[in-house]
Amino acid sequence: MSQTSSLKRGLSTRHIRFLALGSAIGTGLFYGSASAIKQAGPSVLLAYIVAGIAIYIVMRALGEMAVHNPVSDSFSHYASEYLSPFAGFTTGWTYVFEMVIVAIADVTAFGIYMGFWFPDVDRWIWILSLILFLGAINLIHVKVYGELEFWLSIVKVGAIVAMILGGFGIMAYGLHVPNTNFTPGISNLWEHGGFFPNGFAGFLACFSVVVFAFGGIEIIGVTAGETKDPKKAIPQAINAVPFRIILFYVLTIFVLMSIFPWNQIGTQGSPFVQIFKSLGIESAASILNIVVITAAVSAINSDVFGAGRMMYGMAVKGKAPHIFTKTSKNGVPFMTVFVMAGVLIVGVILNATIPENVFEIIASIATFATVYVWLMILLAQFGMRKKLTKEEIKKLDFPIIGWPIAPILATAFMIFVIALIGYFPDSRPALYVGAAWLAILAAAYQLWVKPQSK
Repeated sequence: MSQTSSLKRGLSTRHIRFLALGSAIGTGLFYGSASAIKQAGPSVLLAYIVAGIAIYIVMRALGEMAVHNPVSDSFSHYASEYLSPFAGFTTGWTYVFEMVIVAIADVTAFGIYMGFWFPDVDRWIWILSLILFLGAINLIHVKVYGELEFWLSIVKVGAIVAMILGGFGIMAYGLHVPNTNFTPGISNLWEHGGFFPNGFAGFLACFSVVVFAFGGIEIIGVTAGETKDPKKAIPQAINAVPFRIILFYVLTIFVLMSIFPWNQIGTQGSPFVQIFKSLGIESAASILNIVVITAAVSAINSDVFGAGRMMYGMAVKGKAPHIFTKTSKNGVPFMTVFVMAGVLIVGVILNATIPENVFEIIASIATFATVYVWLMILLAQFGMRKKLTKEEIKKLDFPIIGWPIAPILATAFMIFVIALIGYFPDSRPALYVGAAWLAILAAAYQLWVKPQSK
């Protein structure tokens, strides 16, 4: 291992696209979607579209800054530069907080998935093995990490495409879904209580879970410091990935709710398994288990990478412990990988004492952290535009679309989602956790960071 050095640019456009897909398509789709459907019914489709458009605007705002100034701590740096050093500090650490919460949820899910095949093996054995494996992968070279993430995401995306095509096949040929007494068809979207079966309140209630599902896509910005050609790769990834994610989520949930009445989804086993079984694939449960395990590993891999690179970038600026700046000869910030592995192990121990029905609370806490980061990205982009001259703005390589209306609407949407988290009793604890987290960061900034900057 070497002393402080720099990151190596080893990620291609292909790696970045699938890295963002890997981070954003995981537990939120395979398990979180059932919770969102329960709250909103078929209107959840509209929620995914609205949230997807807002997130695309956020990514374009991030892309404008990342292409203009590609750095490893990405939106933390931009918030520091264009808002205030304190805003950058809270943004960076809240992103790390988001990645840790999501990774803990996914690590626990991995242990449960392995129990499907090996019910007699203690869950912690699988979890510890996964943490050690991913820690080793993240320590080798960023290119190895990018390649693993690419192939994991290929499996996940391939399964989703197969499920969508299979679902359309079931509807087109009128196939019967095993163990059910209902008829597949688009009419299921309005025949069971209408498109808004739980009213407008139910539609609004689903947004915290829907936004959670998209969390992690901002990792595209974090990759800027290790991308071979950021001015080419980042715009291509940002233009492609959000639309693909919206497409995957909307089409997947459209197919699910067309085949199964929305109020039946998840009540008779996994709907994903039932779709494959109705196509005559008897090993559907095992196939799906491979897919969800791949999804979990892929998402955790992205979380470890994203949080680690953010801590490295902040340490370089004096906003995280200096030891995080140390890199290996391959340009990997190894101390951040060790810290993430350690946090995940602690999280697994804590998770053993938490009941398994807390997915909504975990999703809400992660949503608060995610939305806070996205809000800071939007505000930082406004700040950058204020600092640039008219000539400099004209020369931007990847300007945001719809300026200034689009980012203003996206900013209003983020504030609206935070208000929703506080309004509904089930998600309200997340707002308390978020407020406490920001208070801790404020104290840490005053005690440790501010004195160093004088």
